[in-house]
Order: sequence, then structure tokens, then C-alpha cells
Amino acid sequence: MKKQDLLFIFCVILFLAPFFVFDSVYAMYNKLTAEHGIIMSFFKFAILATVGEMIGLRIQKGVYNEKGFGVAPRMLVWGILGMGICMAMVIFKTGTVAFLEFAGLTNASEWFAGDFSIQKVFVSFCISVAMNSIFAPVFMTLHKITDTHILNNGGTLKGFFRPIKMTEIITHLNWNVQWNFVFKKTIPLFWFPAHTITFLLPQNFQVLFAALLGVALGLILSISNLKKTK
Repeated sequence: MKKQDLLFIFCVILFLAPFFVFDSVYAMYNKLTAEHGIIMSFFKFAILATVGEMIGLRIQKGVYNEKGFGVAPRMLVWGILGMGICMAMVIFKTGTVAFLEFAGLTNASEWFAGDFSIQKVFVSFCISVAMNSIFAPVFMTLHKITDTHILNNGGTLKGFFRPIKMTEIITHLNWNVQWNFVFKKTIPLFWFPAHTITFLLPQNFQVLFAALLGVALGLILSISNLKKTK
């Protein structure tokens, strides 16, 4: 562990401590989440998911930031994607429960709204499978495209707003890693169970937990990049 690691850990603790120490800060967080869920999703993902990518860079190259990495544009992208994830969670929670009831599980909404039970776990798992099977592949590919665009333009905000060379980036993506590792392994083995837990949590913690999973995503992306270089 180096000095930069200690500084990084200290900054994380300094950021999180007020939420545990001061009841007023925690109450304000709950109030803002309830009243401005989409905006709060932007900030949760902008901060936490970007931190996850910085940890991924630390694993790959031994540093949390470097020239061209583009912390600012990554935060912007993650904030926007975070709002999309929040929307997807609402859509798939509502839609999957409605589909289960249409398919004959007439108590699905009651199970999902009730206390912890095997039935609630089942409904949460179904929501997770639906969201990660339909939404996640598109989301992951879009994130990879924006990530490549940021790197290709020097990691600057000005460069980020240049037109994305979509055809060129998609053509040169490592689809072997994207399919055989990111899609085939991380979605069923990690994201299915991880987001099952997400949907079991109280409403005001679901998006936050999903954003915290961004740290895990940073680790996954770093592993996939290491696989790419081998």
C-alpha cells in the first residue's frame, strides 16, 4: 500500500463519514432521494462509479489518475448513465411484476411489496434477470463506446463534445472479451445476484447500492482490459 492509497482511503472516509455521524445529513440524503430521485442518481453514479473506474486504473497501472484518463468526462457520462439506470430500474420493477401477474403469479406485487420472504427474493431475481438481460448489454456497450471516445480525445471535456466516431469505435471493439467475458460471465454470475440484492433493499437505497456496484464494475472492466492485453 502506497501513500496515494492511504490518501485515497482517507478521502473516501472523509466523504462518507458525515452520513454516519450526523443524523441531519442522513435525513437530508433521504429527503433529496425521495424528492429528486433522477438528479440524485446523476450525482451518485457520477461520484461512485467514477471512483470504481479509478480503482480499476489503480489495479491496471498503479495510479488512480493519469493524463488522458478523463475523470471529468467520465463523471459526466456516468451521471447521465446513472439517470438511465434509475429509469430502467423503475421500468423493469413495474413491468416485470406486471408480467409475472399476467403470467399467472397474481400475488407478485404483494410479494414484492411485502417483508423479506422467498417469494420476494424470487420476484426480485426475476426483475434482475429481465433488466440485466435486456438493458445491461446495451448499457455496457454504450459505456464502452463513450469510454473509448474519452480516451481517443485525450480525456478532456472539450474533446468529449466532439462527434463520436461510432462506426470506427464499434468496429474496433474487442467483441471477444465483450461477449465471452462481460456478457456471458459477468451478467449471469455477478449482475443477476447483485441486482437481486438491489431490489430487496428499501426504495431509497436501491439506486445508491446500484451506484456502489459501479466500484465492482470498475474492477470488472480492469480485469477485462487485462484480458485484452494478454
